[in-house]
Amino acid sequence: MDQDFFIFQRTIKFGKKSSKMKISSRRRFLGNIAWTVPFAASIKPNTIFAQKKGMFIHHVYFWLKNSGNKEDKAKLIEGLKKLSKVKTIKNFYIGQTAATRRDVIDSSYDISWLLFFDSATDQDSYQTDPIHLKFIEECSALWTKVVVYDSIDATP
Repeated sequence: MDQDFFIFQRTIKFGKKSSKMKISSRRRFLGNIAWTVPFAASIKPNTIFAQKKGMFIHHVYFWLKNSGNKEDKAKLIEGLKKLSKVKTIKNFYIGQTAATRRDVIDSSYDISWLLFFDSATDQDSYQTDPIHLKFIEECSALWTKVVVYDSIDATP
């Protein structure tokens, strides 16, 4: 018998109780996990956090007029999904306040919109894109306040 496929049992004592544990060989272990390799290889890297020189990050926070209104929140999220079709947007994330509570956290907003652009020029183009202008026209009645934070790479 090929020793690599040999499985044996080992008794392990925990106080007055004992338990039998199956131990398999390295080859069997590798065979058992082999199915995960094709799956893992198919996962695309998370480009949101890929650092790229010249990348421009645009983060928008929205305060709804009717905070807590599920219909208004859904309309804003739907509008942001349509807005994500702007060609210069490389990646985006729609978020809402998390349940974290610390003095340094501002949880007063309703929805956040995080955008990644290859450059400041691409972000400038986004500002005048017809899809963006239509979003403002259709959704601006939903919010009372918008705060924007733009950032660029701080490392040399």
